[in-house]
Amino acid sequence: MGKVYLTGAGPGDIDLLTIKALRVIREADVIIYDRLANPEILKEAKDGCEFVYVGKADSHHTLPQEEINEVIYQNALKHDVVVRLKGGDPFVFGRGGEEGIYLRERGVKFEFIPGITSAIAVPEYAGIPVTHRGVTVSFRVVTGHESKNKDHSQIPWENYKTDDTIIFLMGLHRLAHICHMLIKIGKSKDYPVAVISKGTTPEEKTVIGTLETIYEKAKDLPTPALIVVGEVVNLREQLNWFEQENA
Repeated sequence: MGKVYLTGAGPGDIDLLTIKALRVIREADVIIYDRLANPEILKEAKDGCEFVYVGKADSHHTLPQEEINEVIYQNALKHDVVVRLKGGDPFVFGRGGEEGIYLRERGVKFEFIPGITSAIAVPEYAGIPVTHRGVTVSFRVVTGHESKNKDHSQIPWENYKTDDTIIFLMGLHRLAHICHMLIKIGKSKDYPVAVISKGTTPEEKTVIGTLETIYEKAKDLPTPALIVVGEVVNLREQLNWFEQENA
């Protein structure tokens, strides 16, 4: 029985992959990867490495999570080094904890390798700091994709009345609902919002608006996309660097 490395692939730019992640990718006998992991990373694998795609997109899953867990386990029975490559970080809405528990219950050794989360890196590439002195001292990271099995929202909207920066991951398909709920709890219709598509890649595009206007401006952007809500969005004009360099 081998060992599984539950590995964060980072936010998209291959140069943001960690040294440790790159080392195990080069040692891997099999790499089980998802949709958000940059496919260029797979070119770093050794000759003979197997690749298993288990990507998931909204309303379209190659495999449900329960079967992905089993795929990882079965490969651990056959290979010495198994890399489960996940976009971003395994613990930031990556379901890495579920995969780790599944392996522990079956006696499989595993290790987590953190990845740079898109929640911080993508706004940073867009010139939007998640915190900034005199603007905000905290930020929240919220899933934009809730379980369809729940009878009510898991998101505590009433807690978001403060001026924290709010980052929604996987929320583009619910952008109108997110804006509606934030206005409903008392945020101004003019509150600044940014939607960043394909962040940290050459295809990155950022759209700026308000809670009232952002849906119409950004609804046709391609995924993956990240939503930033907060006064820090106004700093982009001064701090935008990546998109200007790639213009």
